[in-house]
Amino acid sequence: MADISSKFLGIKSPNPFWLASAPPTDKEINVTRAFEAGWGGVVWKTLGEDPPVVNVSGPRYTTLMSQDRRVIGLNNIELITDRPLRTNLEEIKRVKRAWPDRAMIVSLMVPCNEESWKNILPLVEDTGADGIELNFGCPHGMSERGMGSAVGQVPEYIQMVTAWCKQYTRLPVIVKLTPNITDVRMPARAAKAGGADAVSLINTINSIIGVDLDRMIMNPSTDGWGSHGGYCGPAVKPIAQNMVAEIARDAATAGLPISGIGGITTWRDAAEFIALGCGTVQVCTAAMVYGFKIVQDMCSGLSNFMDEKGYKSIDEMRGLAVPTVKNWNQLNLNHTEKAVINQDSCIQCGRCHVVCEDTSHQAIFAVKDGQRHFEINEAECVGCNLCVSICPVPDTITMRKLAPGEMDLRTGKPVSGEYANWTTHPNNPMRSTA
Repeated sequence: MADISSKFLGIKSPNPFWLASAPPTDKEINVTRAFEAGWGGVVWKTLGEDPPVVNVSGPRYTTLMSQDRRVIGLNNIELITDRPLRTNLEEIKRVKRAWPDRAMIVSLMVPCNEESWKNILPLVEDTGADGIELNFGCPHGMSERGMGSAVGQVPEYIQMVTAWCKQYTRLPVIVKLTPNITDVRMPARAAKAGGADAVSLINTINSIIGVDLDRMIMNPSTDGWGSHGGYCGPAVKPIAQNMVAEIARDAATAGLPISGIGGITTWRDAAEFIALGCGTVQVCTAAMVYGFKIVQDMCSGLSNFMDEKGYKSIDEMRGLAVPTVKNWNQLNLNHTEKAVINQDSCIQCGRCHVVCEDTSHQAIFAVKDGQRHFEINEAECVGCNLCVSICPVPDTITMRKLAPGEMDLRTGKPVSGEYANWTTHPNNPMRSTA
């Protein structure tokens, strides 16, 4: 069987699935239940200075639902732990002693001054925790106080605070990055410059989930008013994976360990993050929607996949997809594909024809010999993949690569077998200096 155990920054856990810093990791009882269910580690909900913060005593969450009532996005306005610091530290210590084989990371957020960080770090270290995660990502509530994403959006602050932490603790330091920024590579580089042992991403995205049109107020609301919150869940996965890949392939941060976060719901999601360079993955929304036992399906699914593909360990598959991520101007513009419809499995629904006819390239015939029949018109097909994406029957529409020398009916020219990108394309006026 494949070995799905993880050794991230020297921190061992029986699997790479960690619960992210969030409501599910706020108390001893929750974390104990999580470990009993099989989670490999947790990032304890963010600790701050006493007195503890005050959360709203009302709706903190609301969801974005798909048409079949599945949660695809979750918005929250909850802040860091609202329990006393001493209470949290005592519980962390007990849990770590009871579960020595599980990863125990403690998330931290204190004011952006050296003394605050210097004071809290030894207290966390005394619990026996395995590492700390610096919460530079929270986009609401704490950011208005000069913490969270207010720090994470300023690379100089990230580097400064990270350096303080490396000075005052022996524990591995993970920097949690905000997605609410133009270029995630800048804070990642700053974290590395400050001595960070790893980064984790993404934290939640600034969002307003919706409006109650009957009352004309946003959701969720407190006494008739609302505030932007943090957006997470399956819908943020593509954004998270792009940011993970940007850090993994950036020359300045290549090799920096990454803990991936963002919409991970299944073993397949986790495998994708690992293939993009992550050593562990963190989960929140899936646990809040389905409960802690979902990790058992994640573990068995990942193990079965690795057995099928012949990967003996997480490290063997980590980062394998990173070299395939390129800038657009490096793509081969001589590569040509055409859609193909499998007539044996086509159910004649016509969705491909409608979207191609209305919104794309009018490249699908709808009638043949007077009968309803859908077939690709290669003289118009640009290989855009839209029909493949919307077809309700898996593998009924696929893409076929045209071989070198084969005639492209749309251009009337044979397909070249040579690699050529935008930097060499004749339509690029800067090609001679690109």
